[in-house]
Amino acid sequence: MQQLESMADAPGTMRSYETVYVLRGDSTNDQVAEVNTRVRGIIEGMGGKILKIDNWGKRRLAYEIKKERKGIYLYWNYLAGGGIVAEFERNLRMLDAVVRFLTVKKEANIKPDEAASEVTEESYEKAAATAADEEDMYLRRPEEEGEEGYGGDSFGDDDDDFDADKPVKAEAKDEETTEKGEE
Repeated sequence: MQQLESMADAPGTMRSYETVYVLRGDSTNDQVAEVNTRVRGIIEGMGGKILKIDNWGKRRLAYEIKKERKGIYLYWNYLAGGGIVAEFERNLRMLDAVVRFLTVKKEANIKPDEAASEVTEESYEKAAATAADEEDMYLRRPEEEGEEGYGGDSFGDDDDDFDADKPVKAEAKDEETTEKGEE
């Protein structure tokens, strides 16, 4: 259903919008690509123009949302009319993978021919690939990755001659003997 254009807009112009939506943290790259394809189809199918798309990666949420502690953030910048934004948000509400979304109007009266688009097929593929979670990378232990040389101690491999059963001998010099010998 096509909505009427706003009387406030100049003829032949569109509005610039930014939408950020958060997907569940356990979403796979295929699920992210599926949501992105659906969003792209809505915007382009209804006459909008995508200017930029970016995957901000998996990040920790400020607070728990729908029992999720982490989410995958996706950013879209596009030109559209009011009907496109309503359809876009309606579809986001229906998707189970979407936890939250926010759309903001940036500018009005932009001519679609003059707006430069940074989007290519490569940028769609890049936006579907979510990088590893930075927090998980810092918190994981090296032994989980199968790295060699991690033995659990801070001494490394240089202490091969240490035997826990042998008593440790003190090699401290007796100060009184040294002082008497010098006199």
